[in-house]
Parts: sequence; C-alpha cells; structure tokens
Amino acid sequence: MLTLNNITMRYGARILFEDVTCSFLDGRRYAITGPNGAGKSTLMKILAGELEPTKGDVTRPKKLGILRQDQFAFDEFRVMDTVIMGNSVLWKALQERDALYAKPHESLTDKDGMRLGELEGIVGEEGGYTAESDAAVLLTGLDVDDSLHDRKMGELQGGQKVRVLLAQALFGSPPALLLDEPTNHLDLDSVHWLQDYLCEYQGVLIVISHDRHFLNSVATYTADIDYETVIMYPGGYDDMVVAKTQVRASIEAQNAQREKKIEQLNTFIARFSAGTRSRQVTSRRKEVERIQTTELARSNIQRPYIRFGMAKPSGRHPLEFKGLKKNYGELKVIQSFTASVERGEKIALIGRNGSGKTTLLKSLLRNATGYLDGTEAQFLINGGTVTWGHEVTVGYFAQDHSETIARGTTTLEWLYQFKPQALQAEVRGLLGQMLFSGEDALKPTQALSGGESARLILCKLMLQQPNFLVLDEPTNHLDLESINALNIALQKYEGTVLFVTHDYDVIDEVATRIWHFEGGHIDDFKGPYEDYLKYVQQKAAQNQKPVAGRAQK
Repeated sequence: MLTLNNITMRYGARILFEDVTCSFLDGRRYAITGPNGAGKSTLMKILAGELEPTKGDVTRPKKLGILRQDQFAFDEFRVMDTVIMGNSVLWKALQERDALYAKPHESLTDKDGMRLGELEGIVGEEGGYTAESDAAVLLTGLDVDDSLHDRKMGELQGGQKVRVLLAQALFGSPPALLLDEPTNHLDLDSVHWLQDYLCEYQGVLIVISHDRHFLNSVATYTADIDYETVIMYPGGYDDMVVAKTQVRASIEAQNAQREKKIEQLNTFIARFSAGTRSRQVTSRRKEVERIQTTELARSNIQRPYIRFGMAKPSGRHPLEFKGLKKNYGELKVIQSFTASVERGEKIALIGRNGSGKTTLLKSLLRNATGYLDGTEAQFLINGGTVTWGHEVTVGYFAQDHSETIARGTTTLEWLYQFKPQALQAEVRGLLGQMLFSGEDALKPTQALSGGESARLILCKLMLQQPNFLVLDEPTNHLDLESINALNIALQKYEGTVLFVTHDYDVIDEVATRIWHFEGGHIDDFKGPYEDYLKYVQQKAAQNQKPVAGRAQK
C-alpha cells in the first residue's frame, strides 16, 4: 500500500495540488489522470520517492517497481543488465564488487577486503547469485526471446524494450508497480499484450497513459488531478468523467438554489431593515451567512476545439496507385501494393512498429498536390505509379512534426505564413481554439512542448482547409482531452483521411477501411476496425482447424 499524507506541491505561486491525503491499496489498479501540465508525472515521482513534495510525506513499501518513461535511457546496456537494474541496491553492490575484483590482486588493501565481504553479504541478501536466472525467467515469461538477452537495448524494437523495462520493474517481486506512459512508442499488438498482462497483476498498480481505451480496460480506480487536489473515483477513465460531471453539476445546481434563496432573503432585509421587524431581519441575515454558496475551485482541464473544413472538395477518386514498391537495401518493406481510394474514406494504417506505415505515406506524398514543403519529393521508391486525383489538396501531419516548425519566430507569426491574406482575428481565433490564448499566441516556437507543437500543426491544417489529410501519429504528445477533440473532428470531416495511430478509440471510431502491415504484405480490408477484428479472429480459427483435425486422427 502507498499513502499520501497531507501532500502539497507548489512551483512558485503555482499550486499543482494541496493537502492531498489518499491511499493506493493492494489488488487495485489506479489511473492517474489530468491534462498536460496538471502534475501527473510529478505525482508519480513523489510516489516513487524521486521528488520531495513542498509539504507532507509518503508511506511506501521498501520495494517499488518503476517503469521509466524514457525507453532509450538503457540503450547502451545489455538486456539482462537492464532487468537487474530494477533492484538498485543489488545493481550498485554488483558494480562496486566487480570493480574491486578487477583490481590487481597485489593492490587490494585490507579495507578493500572488508568492503568485499560487506558487498558479498548485500549480494546474497538481495538474491544476486540467482539474479541472471531470475531475470531470464521474467524475460521468457514476457516473450523476450533468449537470443536477445545478451544484446544491447538499443538493438531492440519499441515493443521489445517495453517488455524488458517491465521485467526491470517486476524484478525482485515488488508489491507496487508505477508505470509512467507505458504505451508510448508501442504498436497496437504490444499495447494489447501489456493491457492483458497488467489486468493479471496482483499488487498495487499505478499508471499514467494518454490512451483512453487502455485506461478504461486496465484501471479499477482513477485518481484525477484537478481543482488543485487529487480526487479518487471508482472505475476507469470514462467512469471518472461521468462521475466528475455529475458531481460538479450537482454542486452548481445546489448553488443556483442557494443563490435564489439568498436573493429572496436579501430582498426582505433591504425592505424591512429600517422598520419594526428588526428581529426577523437579524434572523434572515444569520440565515444568509449559513447558506452561502459552495465556492467551486477552477478546473485545470482545457478542451481544444478542432474542426477540419475544406476550401473545396476533391474528385471522386482522389488517389490511385499500382504496384508500389519500396526497399531499404535488401529489405523489401512494400511489395507491389495496389489500391484505389474513394473520396470520404478514412483509412487507418496499422501494424507493428517498423512494418512500413510511414514508408507508405512518404511513398504516396512524393508527388502529392497541396500544402507540402517539397521535401517529400526527395523520397525515392523502387517501382509503381502514384496518381493523385482532380483538385486534391493534401494537408500533412508528419511523425517528426516538431522539426517542421521553424525556430526563431512566434506561434502567431509561424501560423500566419500559411495564409497571409487571413485577418489577424481569424488566426488568433484558431490559436485560441487550440489553447494558445493571450500571450501564448506570441510564445517563441523553440519553447513549444511536444503537445503544443502538435496542436500548432493541427491549427495549420485547420487554416489551410485541405480536402485530403495525411496524419502520421497525430496523437503522440497530445493529452486525453486533445485526443478526444481530434477523434470527433476526424469523424465529422467530410474529406479523405490516411492516418497512422496506435490509439484504439481513434481507429475504432474513425476508420472506415484498414490497411494492415505485416512482413512486407499489406492486407486491405474495406470496413471498420470492429469488423476487421472479427475477420482476423475468423481467419485465425480457420487456420487452426486443419491442425485440430490432424490431432484427432
């Protein structure tokens, strides 16, 4: 069990949360929610003991399993060593012990000998003599192949890294597991695997994620950071939103009734205060003091408004391509893919990381018409033809979108260049919709966070009004409120969309067609994601039937 005891966290005059007391109990799975900047990672660091609060203290178990947000921090280490680092006491003792044993024998002092004895004691107590075999059991259980155990972390793919880092968090059987953005850089298959695994975890689980479907599937309680405090709600993210809305609506309704009553009492007081009914007036004044309205703290949730319009529609067939091929050396990423896209289709590109989704988008964009900067034309393909249709205007959200925002200017100036004839009120209005209000509209572009950069690119697309959107990982860096706004905007958009995302809800609620990438082959399924999943299940069942038949014989 972890307990926050009267915790307050301030940065200067800004209060993240104040006088918070709550407990995280064994056998429960908690989501920490709140918009970007609310203090989710700060709260996680306080729980982990990596950050001291302004006031208060934390009661925590001796061992904590912590899944680090930075998946690239261990790239120079062996997979096996990365797992053992999950027990920091053991790892430090092993490193110090090995350094002493590496000294020439004649240079070892009596002090070194005594220290080696102490270190061997620590290694024994912490299970160091079976550490590698214990780590191997964890890795094998998490489907990390034996052949990878001695490889460097930098050689692994994103999904494999998360499995290793989860093994690191679990090493030593900690009674509590803290996961900060575990789904970052994961493909859908890896997210589903992690989701299933965490639902079986028996200790205290605390997780931060911007994946709504993941939180709804995993969390049994939600700790929401808002109104300068942490409020605990039963259920997942959607349950929290409903409960939170009902609580606030109830308080507002009670306030309205109280304000009406106070107005009636004040009218009586004003009418009779100078008359003979002074005793009744005094009674009414006391009643006014008693029923003062409950002061509502201001919510820190900010909801952007996204609406993609079109300056003019495209032709009925905005995109056709035949026999498209793309290789990287001898690696064949796309092997003769042919497809025709109709106006209004919304196609989700799904598959493992590195399977060719971004490569396909770049292969198509190299001769696209619309709002592109020309660098896409430099991307070479190995075969096939790509034909863009009548009056198609493409708007592009690149995966590495922050590099497309020029430094040394303001958000307002940067956005203005894409429509110089626009009125400043129009541009400022768009920025305001995307939460760049007031002075934020003049924020230097080099100071933008990942989430702010993503919102600014979406501003550009709204300003340009293309009729064909190509979006490569647009939900990365966005908070839940922004992802929900983007989801709704894409559903309402009347143009054509090609998009890559690992957000389950966006794929499920937006896509009308699926391109699934696997082993150089692209499966073109014409239908929504729910139907595609049924198709995959039926296909898997059919493939198993002959095997079952042989077994019966």
